Amino acid sequence: MNTVLIKTYPVPPFCDKEILRYAGVKGDADERTLALLQELKDEIKDKLSYKVCYCVLPVKIQGDVCDFSAFSVSSKTLSNRLSGCEKAVVFAATLGVEIDRMLLKYGKIAPAKALFLQAIGAERIESLCNAFCADLPLAGARFSPGYGDLPLRTQKEIFALLDCERKIGLTLTDGLLMSPTKSVTAFVGLGHTMCEANGEKCRNCAKTDCSFRSEE
Repeated sequence: MNTVLIKTYPVPPFCDKEILRYAGVKGDADERTLALLQELKDEIKDKLSYKVCYCVLPVKIQGDVCDFSAFSVSSKTLSNRLSGCEKAVVFAATLGVEIDRMLLKYGKIAPAKALFLQAIGAERIESLCNAFCADLPLAGARFSPGYGDLPLRTQKEIFALLDCERKIGLTLTDGLLMSPTKSVTAFVGLGHTMCEANGEKCRNCAKTDCSFRSEE
């Protein structure tokens, strides 16, 4: 029986630089932009949840196949990331439904606010994932379904294993989209010798034309 654990985090510090990057702001933001950002941060800061459910699994790599005992995945990229690991963490993280409600509201009446809320949501879920991975011993960089050659359908195995809906209120549609939308699922290798450090997913991603790509 694989034990699924739940963690709830306090509000991670906001990173305005990352939010502005996600919003597509180039160079220094003007006072009006910064005021809008602060307004939305103040509005949303007490409305988000920061929840993660996860399971620690044994992992065996055989060619391109990662065998987690509970299920197996065929992905050359993931097998490379987990090479040298005896265990891996499979996790799901979410900010809850409130940001989706706000996005729906502002998408109709204030597109600029909706744009910045999307950016805030992206920065918030990244901060949550980073906080969780920082708590793991000798953790490598996380890797999510849909990255590289890791099939998006792997979401089904993750959701079945973690019982995400009951644990943290996270559901999966027939089209493999998550609800709430500001959510992430991922694999993280433990005790690794080859995996990169956390926070380097842009360097690890082959999609070099992505508008959200970090240049750091």
